[in-house]
Amino acid sequence: MSKLAILAQRAGAGRVAAVFAMMVIGVVAAFGFAPGTTTEPDMTTRLVVRDLALPALTQAQTGAAYWREARIERGDTLGSVLARLEVSDAAAQQFLRTDQGARPLYQLMPGKSVRVETDDDGRLLSLRYLAQGGTMLSVERRADGFVAASAPPGYGVRTEVRAGEIRSSMFGAADAVGLPDAVTMQLVEVFSGDIDFYHDLRRGDRFAVVYEMRDVDGSPAGAGKLIAAEFVNKSVVYRAFLWRGADGSEAYYSQDGKNLRKAFLRSPVEFTRITSGFSLARFHPFLKTWRAHKGVDFAAPTGTPVRAAADGKVVVAGKQNGYGNVVILQHTGANSTVYAHLSRFAAGTKPGARVAQGTVIGYVGQTGWATGPHLHYEFRINNVQRNPMTIALPDAPPLAAADRPAYLAGIAPLAEALALGQVVTIAAGE
Repeated sequence: MSKLAILAQRAGAGRVAAVFAMMVIGVVAAFGFAPGTTTEPDMTTRLVVRDLALPALTQAQTGAAYWREARIERGDTLGSVLARLEVSDAAAQQFLRTDQGARPLYQLMPGKSVRVETDDDGRLLSLRYLAQGGTMLSVERRADGFVAASAPPGYGVRTEVRAGEIRSSMFGAADAVGLPDAVTMQLVEVFSGDIDFYHDLRRGDRFAVVYEMRDVDGSPAGAGKLIAAEFVNKSVVYRAFLWRGADGSEAYYSQDGKNLRKAFLRSPVEFTRITSGFSLARFHPFLKTWRAHKGVDFAAPTGTPVRAAADGKVVVAGKQNGYGNVVILQHTGANSTVYAHLSRFAAGTKPGARVAQGTVIGYVGQTGWATGPHLHYEFRINNVQRNPMTIALPDAPPLAAADRPAYLAGIAPLAEALALGQVVTIAAGE
């Protein structure tokens, strides 16, 4: 697996972030491959080397300060943590034991970290600890002693670029290159309208992503939004860029401004399987008779969130005969959707309420005429059921013409980063 670290300057325009902190090129895969596709684990590795200008080295100074960090373990005390951090300072330990402002240090939480700054002799100069409640405890050494204070922590956002080639399972390979699961799922979600990640993937497909990483007081605090992505599936290139509008709205668009979000989700339940499809003749497991099944059943455990397939208005949220607990949404034009057999409704789901696409409106259950927990989903046009798995779903509105110049200027550096990632990925896999 080849790795390439790149440090870049902030670039871009408009409201699209374009800061590239690090690129790691590796081997990443997605959900699965089409029948007949081989998945041998053998792969070639090629080292990619670039010359980087190094700063001039200066002679080390005595009396320099050093920052160290220790992760709190179960059973730790403040004394044991400071010992691991090589703090040798009786005055500091006395202050931390007795000062009221330093009391949060006596509620150490396993998994969190303590950072200290010390000099050559192990004297404590500064200490940082993100306490319960999200406040940052800071201890500073002054000429006349120590001072402890708590304040909201400093937050920062940086971006990372990673790219890979499909060779094996997605999550195992994503873990191997350090791609956060949350970013992997965003990548799949963004392109799910164009790529069937369960059946369409091929060995040799490639992708590159630019995504946010959040920092709290200089320490990583989890992945944020996917900013830009490119996926090459069966030699077809798909690209997506995040656009943040002046009103705070967010959406992903193609390079030419096409909205990548469909007006309707194909499935209102994530990570599920279809147990009964749309059919004009099906043996009903509850009624024990043959009848039409004008919807799709998605198997999922009780309590699984059910999402609104599109923006709409709640017209029904209650019990209806065989449907059990059911929600019916009215969308634009003649379109409506039905969500049946729910165990319960989400907070705020009541007649007259407006919901956005992806909003959780209820939870999978087994109410009504159901022999097991699942969601019965219907897509209706003029109140006539249509197969939601095969009907052509309309696109969401494209980027507004007034936003287009700023959008094109903002995505230019992102497109360059994605292209670079794909080029190096190809070289690494040769």
